[in-house]
Amino acid sequence: MFGVLIMDSTFLTFHIPSIIKIASILLGLIIIWIIVSIPVFISARIIVGRQASFGEAMLATLVGPIVFGIILTIGYVITQRVFSGLGIIAFLLGFIAWIAVYKGVFRTGWIRAFGIALLAIIVALIVFVILALVGLAFNDILKTFLPILSAIG
Repeated sequence: MFGVLIMDSTFLTFHIPSIIKIASILLGLIIIWIIVSIPVFISARIIVGRQASFGEAMLATLVGPIVFGIILTIGYVITQRVFSGLGIIAFLLGFIAWIAVYKGVFRTGWIRAFGIALLAIIVALIVFVILALVGLAFNDILKTFLPILSAIG
């Protein structure tokens, strides 16, 4: 069981969220997980072919960020002590670990795993821009990426 400490002006209270609140948070996380898995699935299908499944994409999007976070944290602690704060090394190690997850889940080589990650980012950006253009979500993404895309094109 978990709760939240809330500090009023004079009292410190312990608030336990309702079952409906917990269920809605879990449902939201599952929906986000499915949505994030779609670009990875599309990318894996393009890169490795028919052997990539949506379940594998969901596994990769579940395990990848966890491994990235663990490696990033460990790498950051080590680089803080050894290199006086070169966090970019920790980030690169975390990214390599995430690629390793893609490599293992999709049973492919390093270059194809990197291709899946890169293509997933591109597919996600395209989907976000389309959703923003039709007014469904992500309105701020237009402000961020349309100037970049117009400069490239």
